[in-house]
Amino acid sequence: MSKRANWVAMTAALGLVALTGCAVGGGSEGGDGNSSGGDVTLSLLTFETPNLTASYWDDIIARTSAKVPGVKIKKLVAPSAEQRNEYARQLDSTGALPDIMVAIDPAGLAEGGKLAQFSKKELADWVSPTANSFNGKIYQLPTNSQTWQIYYRKAAFEKAGITTPPKKWDDLLAAVGNLKAAGIKPFVIGGGAPDGLGPRWTFSQLVADEVYAKDPKWLDKLVAGKTDFSDPLFVNAATKMKALAGKENVDNLSATYAQAQEAFLAGKGAMYPMGSWFPAAPDKAQQKQIGVFPMPTQDGSLVVPTYTGGGLSVSAKAADVAKAKKWAIEFSKLNADGGAKYDGLFVALKGYKPPAGLPPLYNTTLDLYNRAQSSGTVTPSFGNEGGVPALPSGFIPKVDAALNDLLNGRADVGKFVATLNKQFKELSK
Repeated sequence: MSKRANWVAMTAALGLVALTGCAVGGGSEGGDGNSSGGDVTLSLLTFETPNLTASYWDDIIARTSAKVPGVKIKKLVAPSAEQRNEYARQLDSTGALPDIMVAIDPAGLAEGGKLAQFSKKELADWVSPTANSFNGKIYQLPTNSQTWQIYYRKAAFEKAGITTPPKKWDDLLAAVGNLKAAGIKPFVIGGGAPDGLGPRWTFSQLVADEVYAKDPKWLDKLVAGKTDFSDPLFVNAATKMKALAGKENVDNLSATYAQAQEAFLAGKGAMYPMGSWFPAAPDKAQQKQIGVFPMPTQDGSLVVPTYTGGGLSVSAKAADVAKAKKWAIEFSKLNADGGAKYDGLFVALKGYKPPAGLPPLYNTTLDLYNRAQSSGTVTPSFGNEGGVPALPSGFIPKVDAALNDLLNGRADVGKFVATLNKQFKELSK
């Protein structure tokens, strides 16, 4: 997906909100969550995609407002889904941070006192109420979970004589060899501009296996300066990433995210390490041709990297913080089915059951996640940890660039690790 902002639309929208900000985002501090008791107009920042259309948002806004009397919503739309975080911060710079925001990264805003805190009581219906925590405080409803795993083409495995998905690391290496012997590219991993995310979505699974599953406090130690990327655990993950790299293993390393997805669906590679939103992409026929398995670990144990968060946040200076939080909570519950159906999300609300008719691959991926929760290990996803402690701002794009160098042979593991240590030190100042 393109990262380019529609700056004309953004500037116009900023001007409009600046003119109307006092009406929709002003009022009392509201930091204590108290309600004014009267009717209130609250601004809601959303974003639109081919699935999450204007009419989709209008419908869920109307249904939520019907459940929360006394609230009128003024909808604001970010210029693009990819630019919603930057857009929210642009609005904040004008003094017009929206009252309620959909799926905005709270980092920076939370620490700056810009967001209202959700209480333990308000989070009673959430499966992971402390997910995306900022020193124990929650500023974004942890409504959705996303996971990372490997999707594979069943026909390619059959042609290569692979009867079951790999479970151990050595099984994966053997599968790679069998696929190459059968004339099939083992992987599709898009790493080209402007996205460059495919390598990290692969690497995050290896970091989960080799680092977070073995040392859940590793990120705390990194941020505290008690370890660095030369840690043997992290080097093991990088070494495994290097083992999967190279033109002989990966179809078109310069492919963009969209091109890589298209290539996998067209059968140009056997395996596709990707997030749990992918099941929304294959059509009905393709759903039957694709399976899923977790990144194999050294010993065959089940590890699934997960991010839980992505829900609504409320401004600490909303016109009525209590009503804004009540509206956000009601929205989250009413929008659960829509999030699963149209955005491939795993809804993290207690007792929630997805609606019938979801893509088979969605259900298979969800089953894998549920199995990891009950009998395996669920870890953070590298680069999507959320909350604090956190990697320094601007660091992950450096990781993406370094991973591309590692995959393309421009760097070995030693240089990759040295680059990350250098960038981490500079950005942590």
